[in-house]
Amino acid sequence: MLGEIVSFSLVSLSAVFVVVDPFACVPFFLAMTSEDSPEKRRQMARRASIAAFVILAFFALVGAVLFRALGISLAAFRVAGGVLLLIMSIDMLRTNPSPARITEGEVEAGAIKEDIAIVPLAMPLLAGPGSIATVVVLMARARSHELWRVVPILAAILATAVASYFVLASASKVDRVLGRTGMNILSRVAGLLLAAIAIQFMMDGIADAFPALMSTG
Repeated sequence: MLGEIVSFSLVSLSAVFVVVDPFACVPFFLAMTSEDSPEKRRQMARRASIAAFVILAFFALVGAVLFRALGISLAAFRVAGGVLLLIMSIDMLRTNPSPARITEGEVEAGAIKEDIAIVPLAMPLLAGPGSIATVVVLMARARSHELWRVVPILAAILATAVASYFVLASASKVDRVLGRTGMNILSRVAGLLLAAIAIQFMMDGIADAFPALMSTG
């Protein structure tokens, strides 16, 4: 039992962290806060991380209910989420900023805003469509098995939010240490992992919708 808890916790943490990918947010954060003091950057990073945790935890807990109320099946949402993550992963493998995460217009608008903590930093940069889809699918899978699996998912969201704060609060140092080459390497590695997660989501969705296709009989 302990081994299963540890294994599922690591899977949940890796999935949530890879999709949120706070390191990919560093260049955007620096571009939008170039005129701000280090203290103000830390304050915005803290508020953004808290907001991202609240948004992702909310969708993790009630997302499936909302989609059912809209007549959207979990199978359809898994496939749609997988397609979205696959598009994002391709952009990451090519080290191109993904429009699914944030657009150039949103970055430009953020650069002239007084406070970017909630929009666009918390959402959509940290808690965007891809990360929301991921936590909803993970939580739906957890509830279809043992309910204790809910706790590791919420813990993974919290750990990712905390990590996001530390990465963004020290964004200048992270950018200086990693440089463009380091960022590109991290982007490609995260993109590869995200592609695998995307394919798994799509396979699970197709299996739920058409169980006969996965039957060995």
